Amino acid sequence: MAGLVLCEPTELYNILNQSTKLSRLTEPNYLCLLDARTKREYNESHVITARRVKQNPMGEYLVPESVELECVKYCVVYDGKTSFLDDTYYDDYEEKEKDEKGTKAASETSRSKSSSSCSQNAEVGAAIQCARVLEQLTRHPVRILKGGYERFTACYHFLRTQKIFWMPQELDALQPYPVEILPGQLYMGDCRQACDQQIQKDLKIKAQVNISEEIATLFTDESKTLHVSVADSPDADLFSFFPTICHFIDAQMALGAVLVFSTLGLSRSSTAVMAFLMHSSHYPLKALSGHSTTGQHWSWVLRQGRAKGTKIPRLPKGAWKYIQKCKTNMRPNRGFVQQLSDWESQIYGSAITDISEPHY
Repeated sequence: MAGLVLCEPTELYNILNQSTKLSRLTEPNYLCLLDARTKREYNESHVITARRVKQNPMGEYLVPESVELECVKYCVVYDGKTSFLDDTYYDDYEEKEKDEKGTKAASETSRSKSSSSCSQNAEVGAAIQCARVLEQLTRHPVRILKGGYERFTACYHFLRTQKIFWMPQELDALQPYPVEILPGQLYMGDCRQACDQQIQKDLKIKAQVNISEEIATLFTDESKTLHVSVADSPDADLFSFFPTICHFIDAQMALGAVLVFSTLGLSRSSTAVMAFLMHSSHYPLKALSGHSTTGQHWSWVLRQGRAKGTKIPRLPKGAWKYIQKCKTNMRPNRGFVQQLSDWESQIYGSAITDISEPHY
């Protein structure tokens, strides 16, 4: 069995908005998105491209006939508002630990409210019950949308629809949104998306960072735009602009969402966003393990952070994998990878990441 994992709304948003030349939703084995709510709720509105999962007369969930689940990369199930998994399926240790600490304190309250919680528990269990059927057939873990339809559409109302059937040409015509790096704060995309007025409105973009040689912006207020004219070339110097980019994003995120974009949204924009995460969130380029030989570097970062009152994770995420999870085909050119390594050295005093590894 592949198992079950919780899927944050941001993760599903980014899955829906992956693209190459076309939206990846056009690929038959890319995403199977299933709605486990009632038929009435589904018909009223559902997440774009979701299909309703059916039940037999015994109330058991049926596997969709038109989908080869063993070939599907992402299988995501949602109901109204599921927000947790049972102990067997927790994929987030910290969340499980937090829940376990609260179990004892909540037990007395839950007893007194058991009758009123029955209907809620039934709704919460719909996605999990459905996912347990599907996990028998998938190679990858079945994702359960955390917070369900209610939380997802509260964040991304523009991705709900009443449309049930999608023709191939309609999927081809879908225009993806920029991927979300920090929920509601930072997005990464391309020039077309930066010039789309509806996208700016839907995502509430208040400032833009243009990392390309093209002049492309919808903002007339120059204080809301930063244009860094750099070619996508291994010889181009983006490193010199890292401090300016980081300080601009920091300042503008305090006022609203920021979109960082380049011509295709793959190389220059991803380099700039990684540099920002390394600067503001103290991420090294590569994630550190608990037994890493670079522990002395991180101990220093922890001491500096505590001295400044900054909360820093003990084992930080790597900026590279973090951005790659948001935008799966991001690809800084080799020159920009070296500049990110130099940026890491400048922040931590020496390089932590070995960029000679193949995936860099």
